[in-house]
Amino acid sequence: MTRARTTTGIPPWSMAVAAMLSVQLSNALSVPVIDQVGAAGTAWLRMCFGVVLLWMIARPAIRSLHRNDVPALIALGVVTGFMTTFFLAAVERIPLGTAVAIEFLGPLTVAGLMSKHRKALIWPGLAFVGVVLLTEPWHGRIDLAGVGLALAAGTCWGLYNLLTQHVGDRFSGISGLSLTIPVAALATLPVGLPQVIGGEFTWWVLPAAAGIALITPVIAFGLEMLALRRMTHTAFGTLLSIEPAFGILIGLLVLAQQPTLMQLAGIAVVIFAGAAAQRGGTRPATPTAPITKPEKEAA
Repeated sequence: MTRARTTTGIPPWSMAVAAMLSVQLSNALSVPVIDQVGAAGTAWLRMCFGVVLLWMIARPAIRSLHRNDVPALIALGVVTGFMTTFFLAAVERIPLGTAVAIEFLGPLTVAGLMSKHRKALIWPGLAFVGVVLLTEPWHGRIDLAGVGLALAAGTCWGLYNLLTQHVGDRFSGISGLSLTIPVAALATLPVGLPQVIGGEFTWWVLPAAAGIALITPVIAFGLEMLALRRMTHTAFGTLLSIEPAFGILIGLLVLAQQPTLMQLAGIAVVIFAGAAAQRGGTRPATPTAPITKPEKEAA
């Protein structure tokens, strides 16, 4: 069965929304693991278990690789690994919803730069106003390290969206993901392994990390890759604008992080800016390279 048949029956927007909820749920569930083995250690374990799970689902089609594919796969793997690492390090310091809103500045800026309308560049500025409301620096409670880590994650997130669409155009299904997550695991190994070794490792850390990895990167990143192949960056970005709200919701339900009225106002501003910055719809179907025999067998 070809990829077109397997994905056209599911609206791309619903895959994107499911991916966003999955990402924020996995981030919230990662907090107890972070307390044991650190943010980098947690990110690395998630990538390692992601490799195992993905290879059980879709064996990497190594023989279908072309030399021109390698740079994009490596870049996406590195960006994915450090996007997760930076974000978990931010969540260790600041509330989940605030971290998501700050991180969202990355893809929002990319969407503004790629828009045909230069006026779209004003929306990242408006989103920044929302972030200021979220962090409430006038109370002296702003964690500069947490904000900086969230901004670093946002930079990676913007690059991740661009590279994910490129890789998704080249590889069918989640086969591209099965090639990039191993790169992510290798890229984060130097910072993740020392934290795991030096952390307070307990028996439940590994099964917890494995369960979280099933949610993200396997399910969430797979859904994002499939959705981005059928949507424009601007359409996808419009949906992404509600992700800070998902971060607030999951933070409240899972981590009992109660936002203030000012922070809720900040989230509303960020969501408005994200939605207003972007126009577009369903992306025209992109031809896919022929699926080689090994890849067919993996499917």
